[in-house]
Amino acid sequence: MKKGIFITGTDTGVGKTFLAAALLRVMREKGLTVCPMKPVETGCISRRGKLIPADAMELIEAAGVNEELDRINPYRLKNPLAPAIAAEIEGVRIHRRKILSAYRRLSRKYELVIVEGAGGIMVPVYKKYLFLDLIRDLNIPVIVVARPGLGTVNHTVVINASMKTRKGLPEKTNPGLIEQLGEVPVLGNAQYLDENDSVLDGEFRTIADKILRYV
Repeated sequence: MKKGIFITGTDTGVGKTFLAAALLRVMREKGLTVCPMKPVETGCISRRGKLIPADAMELIEAAGVNEELDRINPYRLKNPLAPAIAAEIEGVRIHRRKILSAYRRLSRKYELVIVEGAGGIMVPVYKKYLFLDLIRDLNIPVIVVARPGLGTVNHTVVINASMKTRKGLPEKTNPGLIEQLGEVPVLGNAQYLDENDSVLDGEFRTIADKILRYV
């Protein structure tokens, strides 16, 4: 088994963190030791002089781990911008080695590490170093999260309904078209959940089972 998977998205707000948290909960239920990683989080809230990474904290809660925050989330930035831009504004130097070292330490300790990016694969982590480059350096499989509607035919692996919408012809036909054109598997079509629904039911179990075939 490879020690990790990387979750990225085609748009902002497509549900990367929601999917990552759901998978952490399902993998825990399956008996795996799992841990999240959010290499860089921007848009953090300042509280008592410290930056609070909302996404990373949500993932930690889902995983139920007691791990050093700096290992799970090495870099926290205040401005809601691409990491490279936010870091430049805030005078922070992001180092690739620090991120890779943190991942290696987690991967030695846990059976599976779920890494969530910020934005898409072409977003710069620092200077010209993109999340695409980080994925290459981590050498782990990638899950691309996308919205289900018209315009989403891309290299998509998980389709996620992040809002409640009626399932039309694009939503019904996109998964098959993506598999045909992209020659990649669509691991699932996650439906919208309200507060009374559980991620441990239905589609997320199926997605988790498929993921475990690739890692």
